Amino acid sequence: MPPEAQETPNILCAYWGTRYSKALVNNLYRSAKRYLHRPFNFYCCTSEKDGFDEGIRLIPMPDNPGLDPKMGWPNVFVKLLYTQDGFGGLKGPTLVLDIDVLITGDIDCLFDYRPGEFCIIRNWIPRRHELVNGPPKIGNSSVFRFEAGASGYIAKTFFAEMEDAVDYDKYPTEQAFLTYAARKVAWWPDDLVRSWKRHCRPIIPLNFMIEPKLPPNCRILVFHGRPDIDEAAAGYNRGKPHHRTLPAPWVKQYFLG
Repeated sequence: MPPEAQETPNILCAYWGTRYSKALVNNLYRSAKRYLHRPFNFYCCTSEKDGFDEGIRLIPMPDNPGLDPKMGWPNVFVKLLYTQDGFGGLKGPTLVLDIDVLITGDIDCLFDYRPGEFCIIRNWIPRRHELVNGPPKIGNSSVFRFEAGASGYIAKTFFAEMEDAVDYDKYPTEQAFLTYAARKVAWWPDDLVRSWKRHCRPIIPLNFMIEPKLPPNCRILVFHGRPDIDEAAAGYNRGKPHHRTLPAPWVKQYFLG
């Protein structure tokens, strides 16, 4: 389907807690304006009201759907609720982004690729595990796209199987259950969505000598776990030696917050 025939695309993120700043939400919005070359709607699901750029549409954080209060709410399972028909008034292709990612290139392709399908990047696992078991069959929910108004079956599966969804032995992460509930998954081309840990950080001992580099053709760079974006820019030296990275000042050119 040509872009002009599609509904206006949506970008959706969420903000809660104290670890991250609202500047990350604003950064995503400003980056989308730079790197998405068509009209779009930008939404943030949050209980906050202030500190966001004008143009960011706020969706109230939904109530806990029945998860154990000890888990805390909101938490990552809110992503399953996005897929309810009518959620936030969303309709049409919706790109979900964690706020601790960087948009590093044109993202029109993320809406043009296999329109109407549920798209997600494969989760990144240790290379040795991938060599033995092959590519993972679980997506990484930092970046996925669904069709709002036509994906309610995902949320219905979550509501019907909530006890299993939070059972670590059955689904180690919310993204494992999301991949299962989506039924049919289209994997993003690997080069479009990259991991800082896997694709930017040199392997030990080269990480002590070589600055991390942005992979070619990367459109979204994901910072899962540590370091955070600002830590990667400044250089990271915590934990195990193979986690260490030299400063990567180029990261700052993609941070518009």
